[in-house]
Amino acid sequence: MKLISRNAAKQSEIFGSVEETTEEEIKDMVNLAHDAYDDWSLRSMSERITILREVYDVLSENSSRLAELITKEMGKPITLAENEVKDTLKHILWGLDNAEELLKPEITYEDDEQMQKVVYAPRGVSVVISPFNFPFSLSCDLAFKNMIVGNTVINKPDPNLPLLTELLDKLFRSTNLPKGVQQFVYGGREIGDILVNQDINMICFTGNTKTGEHLYRVAAEKMIPILMELGGSAPGIVLEDADIDKVIKGMYGKKFSTMGQLCHALKRLIVHESLFDDVVNRLKEIAESQVIGDPMDRDTTMGPLVNEAQLSKLMEQLEDAKNKGAKVICGGNRPINGENYFEATIVTNVARDMRIWNEEVFGPVLPVVSFKTEEEAIELANDTIYGLGSYIYTTDVKKFERIGKRINTGMVGFNNVAYSAPYNPFGGTKRSGIGRTRGKWGLMYLCDIKTISYDKTV
Repeated sequence: MKLISRNAAKQSEIFGSVEETTEEEIKDMVNLAHDAYDDWSLRSMSERITILREVYDVLSENSSRLAELITKEMGKPITLAENEVKDTLKHILWGLDNAEELLKPEITYEDDEQMQKVVYAPRGVSVVISPFNFPFSLSCDLAFKNMIVGNTVINKPDPNLPLLTELLDKLFRSTNLPKGVQQFVYGGREIGDILVNQDINMICFTGNTKTGEHLYRVAAEKMIPILMELGGSAPGIVLEDADIDKVIKGMYGKKFSTMGQLCHALKRLIVHESLFDDVVNRLKEIAESQVIGDPMDRDTTMGPLVNEAQLSKLMEQLEDAKNKGAKVICGGNRPINGENYFEATIVTNVARDMRIWNEEVFGPVLPVVSFKTEEEAIELANDTIYGLGSYIYTTDVKKFERIGKRINTGMVGFNNVAYSAPYNPFGGTKRSGIGRTRGKWGLMYLCDIKTISYDKTV
């Protein structure tokens, strides 16, 4: 079976195809990964990092090629694709520069007779499964972090971007990275199921919550650790003292960047009643100024959604809201017939039984509701099964801290200050995942923590 590479902006245009990985090939890859682990895990971290710096350099030299394929296969405007590659390389470099210091052995106790030490040991063969929305970032950053700590990696990126995966495969193979340390699998859900049911030691998954729940059961049966960053429905609370002039553009971007296909995007806007009309009107003005078109054009600010399935689900969610009384303030249409584009859409008169409120909306549709009291805002923010990110807009630090403590998410942003950074942990609560990526916490999660006691009397 072949994976077909389609132009996200023109689905009838086919760029090429790649053969799907077979079950026998997967079994061979797992065996090779175990063999490679025996050597890779015993090398010093310094030696591993030296080799991985060469891989980093090769990826950096090919950043333009990577960004172009992201745009062509996924639909992200080229300027955003370039930013993804640039930011990911910064995250990878942070790991290469800091891991040795962060994961150095720690002495927990010592006297004249004994010494107790904690070391961070690799786990073994780690499977990395990533989605389409940040295809370079979510496959490569976790792969590097796994390899830094001594794990070997079998990497299955999203099947919507087979040519990007093929290019990454070739680039990794062109370096001096030992055979079997990092391998790529081509395929969708069925291939992923075959992969995770092999003799592996860890699963690292980024994607939707339903698939995450399935993989959680797989990991439980195997009694192996799992790292998951899943769906989100981030609330944005706009308090009555918010500086709207200062935050409105960033507020818009936190929802509509990457056409709303972002796990921790602002997906439910909760605005104080005194600011409601002003915020909605300003967001409408920004939404209607967007340039929808060819994502390879540098003037384009909104490209297509990745595929028809994403668009269909989004339209179903919006139609459900309209049927239940929601009001579409702007957008709500497919501007280019037959393709997967959708306008930036703002919706009011939103009720809690609407799908755009109680499901993750992975596209450019933003529900906006009002509140009177702080208590009501907090209750609305927490009214979700998800707990990834959240945003609070205010000019009062004490209010931010007071409310932030009560929002049940893994991350809370103050106005437009980004919490997504290489040195910060990234992850959520509730059905938004388990564990953390990034920062020292992300590195540690990929390790077995081992206690070693020394006899100092010999």
